[in-house]
Amino acid sequence: MYFAALLARTEEGWVASDTELDDVETLDDLADLAHQAAVDDDTVLICIEQEGAWFGVVRVDGEEDPRIFVSSAAAAARSAYGEILLTDELLGREPDGSDDLDRLTDLDGTEDGEPEPDGDEPDAGPHAVPEGPVGDAELLEDFGMAEKEVLSLGAEEALSEIADALGCTEVLEAVR
Repeated sequence: MYFAALLARTEEGWVASDTELDDVETLDDLADLAHQAAVDDDTVLICIEQEGAWFGVVRVDGEEDPRIFVSSAAAAARSAYGEILLTDELLGREPDGSDDLDRLTDLDGTEDGEPEPDGDEPDAGPHAVPEGPVGDAELLEDFGMAEKEVLSLGAEEALSEIADALGCTEVLEAVR
């Protein structure tokens, strides 16, 4: 089960809204949602969680590029919503090109005569996704949540602990 919330910072504090992601296909779409909710280019956080598996936070400050943190890239990669956050840049790989002939020459990913992997070895290819956290774990430091704290959050309590650090637990729980 998924939950997504948008937290917009205002002069009066944080305002939360339940966020529907069905029409969101890219990180740019997600950033557009944040820009629409922003008040005077203040900070907007989009929090996404898949119950017990992973969570992600996207921070948008004015016209700056979104800052992203995902607790488990491997778990998020198996999720349609997680795939939105797992950009090539976040994963530290070159963007896929539609004219990448190397990828198109052999669709099973092997070259002629090369044995296929047996599945026991981790995928270390150019499209591999790391098991653990990826992204900017410092994105909440100015709100009192240090990198170490963000990295130690479990998927089940992450959004509640983030809301506690921001001082908006009641606001978040009202849309949950």
